[in-house]
This record gives sequence, structure tokens and C-alpha cells, in this order.
Amino acid sequence: MCEHPAAWRRLGGEGTGVGTVIAERDGFRLEATEAAAGERPFGGRLTVRTDLAWEVLRARIEAVTDQGMKAVELCRAGAQWSVDGTRRPDLDGCVDVCASCTPLTVTLPVRRLGLRKGEAREIAMAWVDVPGLTVRKIARRCTRLEPAGGRQCYEISDEALGTVRVTVDREGVPFDIEGMYTRAA
Repeated sequence: MCEHPAAWRRLGGEGTGVGTVIAERDGFRLEATEAAAGERPFGGRLTVRTDLAWEVLRARIEAVTDQGMKAVELCRAGAQWSVDGTRRPDLDGCVDVCASCTPLTVTLPVRRLGLRKGEAREIAMAWVDVPGLTVRKIARRCTRLEPAGGRQCYEISDEALGTVRVTVDREGVPFDIEGMYTRAA
């Protein structure tokens, strides 16, 4: 899907990341990494596998901190979720995963929902905080706006990000997330 990996720069702090979307026979795979400097430097890595409808089936998120490497694995079977093999009923109803270590996970609802201009949708997501790797359910509102600078534009609102404006390329891969990330390449 992505001709080349996308690279982002973290705004309001030091950090860079890279990510790509790969079409597979039975769905899509998102791969991303990020290195964040600052007060608590960390490295993050994400792999998400979806079906052909862009619904998440599995996700693995890794973090490297001064405490070493740790990882969390999420699996979805129908409406039921497990985290590291333990059933998590509190995540039931989520279809997407969002990890704080990369903007790439914005691609999931953008591609899955296929919103038209002016259309909005409320969705439930499994939010993974990186580097702590805590997982919780959040409600997110996605609204497709008028295009900006030749790119699709969305407003995303949730308790983790607040309200941000997001522009994506023609593949749904984020270009900018207002105040958080901008495309470096």
C-alpha cells in the first residue's frame, strides 16, 4: 500500500518515527517504530494485523525504556478482546487499536469508516499508552472535513488526544496531526 515508509517528526518534543502499511492476502499489516527523547526517552514498535475490512485482529506493541524491553499483545475474536492471553471484557466493542507511540494507527478508522465530507462517527478503540503499555477503552469521534492542501482532513476527538485536526495522504496514512506530529518524508 505505502510506496515508501512514511516518516514523522514529533512536535513539542524530540522524536522521530517511521511506519508503513502493507497489503497482505487476507488483510493489512501496519508496522511502525518511534524513538522519543526528552525527560523519559523511550523506543516504541507496533505491528497491527487487520482483515480486509480494516478491522483489527491482532496488535503487538513493544516499548524500550530504562527498565528494558516489554511488550503487550492484543487479540480480537469477534467482539471479544484479550490482552496478553487474558480475556478483557472492558474492551469488548472496540474494533480499532490506537497506540500513543505512532500516528500510523489513525489509518485504521480512516480506512475502515470511509467517511464522506461532513460525516461523523463515534467509535470505541483499545488505547495503548506507550511506554507504560496500559490498555483501556476510549470513545473517539471522527469527522471528515473539507480537504486541506489537497489532502483529506479529519477532526478527531477523544479523551486521550483531545480534539485535533488530522490530514492524511491518499492511502489514509497521516501527514500531520495538529500539535503532535508532522510528516518528515
